[in-house]
Parts: sequence; structure tokens; C-alpha cells
Amino acid sequence: MPAAPETPPGVDPLGDPFLRTRFVPPAIPGTFLRRPRLAEHLGRATDAPHTPLTVVEGCAGAGKTLLVADWAARLDRPPAWLTLDPAIQGPGMFWAHFLQALRAAGTPVGAEAGPPTRPGRVDPTLPSRLAAELAGLDRPVTMIIDEFDRMTSPETARQLEFVLHHGGPGLRLVLVTRTEPLLPLHRYRVAGQVTEIRDADLAFTTEEAVTLLGLHGLDLTAAAAGALVERTRGWAAGLRLSALAARLSPDPELYLKEFEADRGTIADFLLAEVLERQPLPTQDLLLRVSVLDRFQPELADALTGRRDAAPILARLLRDNAFVEDFDHGWYALHPLFREILRAHLRRRSPGLERQLHRRAARWLRGSGALPETLAQGAAAGDWTFATGALVDDLALGQLFSGPRADELEALFAGLDARTPGPAADLVRAARALTRHDLDRGLAHLHGAEEQLPPDAGDTAAARLGWALLTTLAGRLAGSAHTAERAAETAADLLPAVPAPLLEEHPEFLALLQTHLGSSLLWAGRFDEARAALTAVTAGPVVAATALPLRDSLEHLALIDYLDGRPGRAERRIRAATAAAERCGAPVPPGTGLGRLVLAAVAVERGETARAEALLRRPPDAPPADPVTAAGRRLATTGLLLAQGHTRAALTAAAREIPAAEDSPWDRDHAALAVSAARLAEGDPRAAAEALRAADDGRPLCRVAAASAHLAAGDAATALHILDGLPGAEHTGPVVSVRAALVRARAARLKGDLTAVHRLLGRALREAGPEELRRPFLEAGPWLAPFLATPSLRPLAAGWLAPAPAPTSAHTSAPALGPAPGPEPGPLTEPLSARERDVLHRLARTMSTEEIAADLYVSVNTVKTHLKSVYRKLAVHRRNEAVRRARDLGLL
Repeated sequence: MPAAPETPPGVDPLGDPFLRTRFVPPAIPGTFLRRPRLAEHLGRATDAPHTPLTVVEGCAGAGKTLLVADWAARLDRPPAWLTLDPAIQGPGMFWAHFLQALRAAGTPVGAEAGPPTRPGRVDPTLPSRLAAELAGLDRPVTMIIDEFDRMTSPETARQLEFVLHHGGPGLRLVLVTRTEPLLPLHRYRVAGQVTEIRDADLAFTTEEAVTLLGLHGLDLTAAAAGALVERTRGWAAGLRLSALAARLSPDPELYLKEFEADRGTIADFLLAEVLERQPLPTQDLLLRVSVLDRFQPELADALTGRRDAAPILARLLRDNAFVEDFDHGWYALHPLFREILRAHLRRRSPGLERQLHRRAARWLRGSGALPETLAQGAAAGDWTFATGALVDDLALGQLFSGPRADELEALFAGLDARTPGPAADLVRAARALTRHDLDRGLAHLHGAEEQLPPDAGDTAAARLGWALLTTLAGRLAGSAHTAERAAETAADLLPAVPAPLLEEHPEFLALLQTHLGSSLLWAGRFDEARAALTAVTAGPVVAATALPLRDSLEHLALIDYLDGRPGRAERRIRAATAAAERCGAPVPPGTGLGRLVLAAVAVERGETARAEALLRRPPDAPPADPVTAAGRRLATTGLLLAQGHTRAALTAAAREIPAAEDSPWDRDHAALAVSAARLAEGDPRAAAEALRAADDGRPLCRVAAASAHLAAGDAATALHILDGLPGAEHTGPVVSVRAALVRARAARLKGDLTAVHRLLGRALREAGPEELRRPFLEAGPWLAPFLATPSLRPLAAGWLAPAPAPTSAHTSAPALGPAPGPEPGPLTEPLSARERDVLHRLARTMSTEEIAADLYVSVNTVKTHLKSVYRKLAVHRRNEAVRRARDLGLL
């Protein structure tokens, strides 16, 4: 075979001159942002003697080339640079350009090897001779090869790996590529001989984006920049192109928030650099899956009608072609790429998008992926399918509870009013009831019931959905009969539903029991209500049950309060907050029944400012159901009476609460408010008359009646009424304390001071742990002299009355309690309102976590307040802080 003619210097094996642009890095634009974290990463890699290979791999426009070019410009010794392009094909062309890059960088190698003379092959000895020359260099040479993804020849890749391996410390190779290079990277990784900078490393952070946009003349907030980073995934080209377009807008921040990616330079870039580089079957697949947020290969096959999605998607992911690994076999498109492809699909194939959504919905329904099923069915406008899927999956409850409630509400907001079928009517009913539109909800429920066949059969899930919504309607209407009947229907239907379906939707039974419990509570059937609500609290504690769990605990707290146990009620509310946190579900503070119960508890403790703050709420947020309305009236009338606003309290007590059925406890508490107002106005007979309509078997009503008779001078009747009360263990401290105070006052009128002291001591001991101040404030000024006596003063000190004054050396200490210490000095710095809130709860022996839950703040915030309290009080421990605060009269 004749020898190939020698290639003239300055030309490649094809006889064409070497193009200088292939051997110099690109110019760095003035808006380029140097990112130290990446530059330092590159520097550490090439400085390490045992790390000969560096791979910078990322998608098109990720900023790979500019990053490496900027870093290279700062090296002490200029590196060799080679940019591959489609013309450099075959081993001969590659090695000719490789050697030329070394010569252009001033590296004296290649003389022994000789230049390749043929495009498609090289002398077999060239890699060996080149490696030997490189290994003999005094200083290593850094070789940067850009666009290495164009290297498609396995033979050339093997030769390059040979030179890298045997060139020893003489060669540092930096590959800039869109895809993983054709080198045995696994061996370099195991040996710790490769440094990799990937797409995730190249993505801009929010802080970097703020600086980059500033270089483009845009002064954006971190929030605006963060939103752009989220939308672009930190993609460098997306950020730069967006910034250039935003500069032309009169409101750049608004433009970056709302710009349409499918129009302009970003779309041109991605269509040219990514989509049009792919084979036609791949382009078709990408366009079709753009209608999906995420997808599996099998789902992609369902949209294309082919069976080649798995290898195509694997290659696109490997090639950094804006396809992302969504985990567990699912893929997703880069958000901007997806926007652009979807717009391209609409222009190229009008009408196809809706067909793809419908096809995807049915495939997803078969795979059990309900959220995506509903989204695709709605996008297809197939509301019969979407509502049927929601109802048949027993997922109607997710419209009310769980992390997806708002998303589903927004999804079904587009439900066509003309869509027929019971499932559509049930969804309409559910949406109406979430807005507390009872009339509309009942109308849709009636429509659904008429369309359901009498035999459950395959419609068991739909009938259960009807039962759940009817139970809710009964709760909103204040009809225990309606709710109970619907709950019984649900109980009959449950055996017809597969157990796994119920396990998958724990919110269904939790909501059913909560609505039933609320309805029974309104009817005054406390034991039955407690049983239904406790069943919810004993169930699964997950995000889907966060709302019914909190709702049930708040209803149980109201029952505790009505039973006269405010401390237990308060602990229930804290438990409700803690349970919601365990579920991982955000529960907005200051809404719902729990806040009203806390306000009522605050009134009992004489904390009127706190009660007033708890009762504040927007005027356009009416109570959701009669129980909540009654809870608000209960707390409001109590606060008004505590503040001395008797007229306003009477008006609030007379306000009617719309309900289908009467509530005995609500009626009784309204009568109690009227009686207390009349008594405060000095009309005990009217106070007693107000209680005639109330249940005289309710302990609190009996105490109020006794108080009215005593105020009218009829002590005998008052004591007779009190004799019929059950024991303190059955009534709770709110009742027993008030009863003891009425008896003490009666004893005082008889002149039996021993009985007065005994009864007041009992009342103080029962009220102290709960800090029930209101009964003592209601009792009147006759109490003050007794509370100042040595036997009672220690029992009231610190929570009802100021702490005892310090005694001198000539004054005997009180008979009960520790002797007071020296008089404390004044505070050098006053406590803030929030610090006083924390201090008061500290005195009630609440834990840090309980204080945080009670105040709706984080544990760390409480700890910060505690440190400040300790510093201002000059103490180091909790008990010291409480003792000193009492000495100063702060508690």
C-alpha cells in the first residue's frame, strides 16, 4: 500500500487550512457573571496531581463554555483549546486538530508522532508516541475540548483515553459537553481521578441571578429573581435572554413574571438547539408529552401509539436535552421547554392537544394516579370522566381536606354547568357546601339522589359521596336528624366498598364522623358527639385528615368548656395545633371554633384583652355552622359582660342563630347571659325570670338561679337549689367554684365566718390551677377583705391578688406559704407585651412547646422571649423568673 503524502503544515488531512476560531476560547461578554464557587471547583480539580480529567456537562445554554473560558483566561499558563464541530469527523481529523491546539498553545509535542495524513485513520503508533511526549513534559499542559458531545467515534474516544492514561502528569484534560463523554468515566470515578460539574451545579442560585440581572441593568427583588429562577430552573441562557427582553419593557419585573416563553429568543434558541436536532420520531414524542407535567415511558407510548419511548427518553436524559428524571421511572420536561413545545404543538397540530389530554387521562386512570387523571380529564374538557373518577375513587372529601383541596377547587371551578350525571351533581354540591351555600348544595344533592338507582350495586361510592355531603349539609343546617340519617346510610354502604379504597382515603370517614359529631353537639347530645369526634382523633394522623382532626379536637374542646373545664378545653386546642403540625398541614392561626373556645377560656380567666384579640376576625367571614355561631356568641356575651357592657351583651344574646333544630345548650347559655346582665343591672328578679326557659338540670343554670335568688334576699331557696348539684368531680371547676362562692356569700349573710373562710378556701384551691378569676370578679367587693386575711391570702397570691408584701423583721410572716424574701429592685427594662404573655404561661407550668402552640409562634421564638425575660428579671431559671415576677407584681 503506498504511503500517504505528508500533510503540509497549517492544513488538516482534508487539505483545508486550520480555522483559528477552533483554537481560541470565545470572548467573555461584559454581562458575564463570574461565579467563584464554580471557578474554585475547576481550579482545585486541575491543580490536583491525581485528577487528570475534568468533565463540565450540561444542557445547551447552561453556561459551560463561558465558565471554562473565563477560568482558562486566568491561568498562569495558557491552556490548549479545541472546539469540535461537525467537520471534525474521524480519528485523523480529530488528532490533527488536537495536535494543532497543542502547537497553538505553545506546547512542544507532536514532532515524534507526526501529523495525521488521512481524515478517517491515524498511524496506530500516534497515541503511544504522543503519550510518551506528554509524559516527558516538565510542566503539565491543560487541554480543553469544547462541544465534546460531537465526538461520536468510539475508536477516537479509546485513543484519547489511552493518551490521557499514559500521558501521566503531563496532561490535564477538560471536556465541555452536553452529554456524558465516550470515556470509561466509571473507572475514573472509582479511582477518584475525575472532577465533574453537572447541570445542577451550573444552575444559577437566586443570589447569583440577582447579581446577573443587575449586570443587565435590572434591579430586581430577591423574590422576583427567585420566581424567575424557579421557572427557568436556573438555566443560564434562559436568565440572560429573559433579562435582555425585560430591558425593553416599561415594567421589567412584571415582564419577567408574566412573559410568554413560546415567543421570542428563548423559543428560537430551544427549538433550534434542542428540538430540531432530534430525529423526527423524537420530536413527535417531545411535542406530545408536553401536555403532561410528568410521564412514564408507557404513558408516552400511549400518546404516540408507538413502543419506543423508553430508549428515547433514556437517551434524552443522558444527553441533557431538557428532559429531567422525576424519580421512580417518571420523567418531566424542563418547564420553559415544556411551555414552548406545547405552544409549538398547538400551532403545528390544532385540536390534537385535547385528544392527548383525553388519552392521557384514561391511561392514568388505569394506573391509579388520581391527581394526574383529574388534571388531564379537566384539561380535555371531559367533565363527565373527571367527576366520575373523583366520586368513584371516594375522593370527594379531598375537596374539603388535605394538601390538594385548593388545587381541586380550582380544577373543578371550570366544571361545565351542562355536564350531566350524578357525579357532576355531587361535585357541584361539594363546591357549594365548601362555600357554605346550603340552598344550592341541597339542590344539587337532590339532583344527584334522583339520578342514583335505588340498588347500590356499582354506585356504592357515589351513594357514599351523597351520604358524606348530606351529613355536612345537616351540620351546616343545624339538623342532627338529617346528619344522623345520612351517617346511617353511609354505615350500610361501607361493606360494599373495597377496604383498600377506604384506607387510601382516610379523610372520608374522618369528615363523616366530624360532621356527625358537630351535629350531635348542636343537639346537646354530648356523649354521642364525644364518641363520634373521639373516633376521628383515634384515626390516622396524616395530611389528608388534618382538617377533620383539628375540627374534631376543637369540638371536643367546646364540650370540655361547656362541661365547666376550661383548662382541659385549652389543652385540646393546643393538641389540635400540634396534631396539624404532625400532619404537615399548615393551619392558619386565628380561625375556626378553636379560637372562639380560647376566647371563652380567656374570659373565664379575666384576660379580657386577650379574649378581645382572639375574637377579632374579618366581618365578611360569617360562622360556618350553628355550633361555630353559638361559640362566637358564647365568647362574645361573656366578654361584653366582663367589660360591663350589659346592653350590648343582651343584644348579642338575643341575636337568632338560624338552624333547623333547637340547641338546648345554646338556648341555656343565651339565657345565662341575659340573667347575668340583669343581675349586673341590679334586677335579681329579672335575672331569675330569664332562667325560667333554661334547663334547670344544667349545673351552671342552677348556680346562676341560686345567685339570682340570693341577690333577691332568698338565701334559703338559693341553698336549696345548690343542694341539688352533682359533685365537683362531675361539674368541673367553673361550676363548683361559682357554687362555693354563692354558698360563701350566703354564709356571710348569716354571719358564719368560719363557713365563709372554708368555702372561699375551697373555691380558691379549685380555681387556682385554672386561674379562674371571673367568678371572683363577678362575686363583688365583699370578697376583698376575706382574701386579704392570712389564711386566704396565700391561696389567692400571684394569680388572683397581688403577691404578699414583704415583711419587716418585726412583723410575723403569714400563716401559710413561704416567708417573703427581701423587696426586689425595680425592673431596669420593662417586659414587652409578648414577653408578658410568655411569662404568664410560664407561671402556669406550660412547657416551651405548649407556650409556642398557645401563642401560634415557633419554639425558637419562645426560647428567644424566655432569654429576654430572664435577662430583664436578672434570673437564670424558670421558677426564679416566676417567683421574681410575682414579687414585682407582674403576675
